[in-house]
Amino acid sequence: MSYRLPLAAIDTAVFPDSYAVGRQRWLAQLDNLSCPTQYLSYHCGGTGPEAEELATDTVWIGSEDASRVLVLIGGTHGIEGFAGSAIQVDQLELIAEGHVVIPANAAVLMIHALTPWGYAWQRRCDADGVDLNRNSVDFSRPLPENKDYDRLKDTFYLADAAQRKIALAEFEQQHGRVALEKAVSAGQYSDPSGPFYGGTAPAHGRLVCENLMRRYDLQERDLAVIDLHTGLGSYGYGEIICDHEPDSAGARAARHWYGDSVTLPLLGTSSSVPKTGLLDYAWHAIMNDRSCYITLEFGTFSTDQLFETLLRDHQLWAQPDNGQARLEHSKVMRRHFCPNDQAWREMVLFRARQVIAQGLQEMSS
Repeated sequence: MSYRLPLAAIDTAVFPDSYAVGRQRWLAQLDNLSCPTQYLSYHCGGTGPEAEELATDTVWIGSEDASRVLVLIGGTHGIEGFAGSAIQVDQLELIAEGHVVIPANAAVLMIHALTPWGYAWQRRCDADGVDLNRNSVDFSRPLPENKDYDRLKDTFYLADAAQRKIALAEFEQQHGRVALEKAVSAGQYSDPSGPFYGGTAPAHGRLVCENLMRRYDLQERDLAVIDLHTGLGSYGYGEIICDHEPDSAGARAARHWYGDSVTLPLLGTSSSVPKTGLLDYAWHAIMNDRSCYITLEFGTFSTDQLFETLLRDHQLWAQPDNGQARLEHSKVMRRHFCPNDQAWREMVLFRARQVIAQGLQEMSS
């Protein structure tokens, strides 16, 4: 499939230093757009480290009557919003300068900082410890179980990192690598202080998405949803992860739109294992056969390092009076999810331009 890749110079200065800076830059870019826009902001409870207001900001760019919509989501996992902001600001600049043209029958819906508290505090979760990407379950029914998480829970809270690594390695040796990754990261609903916790009710970001679906009648339109993530996979590469069922219309649409680089956890072709409660599933429920949802996941460091970094984060936040230790560890979190490396940031912006251009090209066909 041919597509037009924007050839404007890549400027890594679009990566912000904080949530507040990222939001300010994003909002400022809206004033540069000459095409029709609709701006909506969703207040989020709590404040940031500098007592700043927290919000998820959204903009609809293009015709209200568009039959096709490209949805670009940033900050589903809070701290991953640093890259999400950068990619969205880059796209807004490209649109304003005419390097990216939205097809006449299409629109772009950008969702900035879907988990703003986590973005501001440099955590993946929200203020209640909820991982938005494990929150799309039916809370009126019995919640999913992750028995292997429960077995390993005490291990996760061990203060001695070496002892923890030995215990996890023993579990992997007995049960396999996939079982270990599912135990840690597939989603759990029993430990509010622990990682990958899905919560007990719809979280802020899920409610925002559901409101946008209703407000814009998204179930009536063809959708290309691109959810921007970082921290898993090969360093600097943007993997297209598709969590649709392998034989579904959504998986076929993803392969048609984005080609052979699409990976599917359910087929074992992805760096991601199958997970419970993904935000994807809330969007899958409203999609027609011409729509798809993909995660564009930019890799950084190893999965073992990811787990160790997150487990330490949750240990520190589970204990009171850890302000200085949390501050120091936030630098470790930031390095894992948004490395201060110009080459990595250039790769992220280039690959994002490539995948978004593929989506827009399909909308014009």
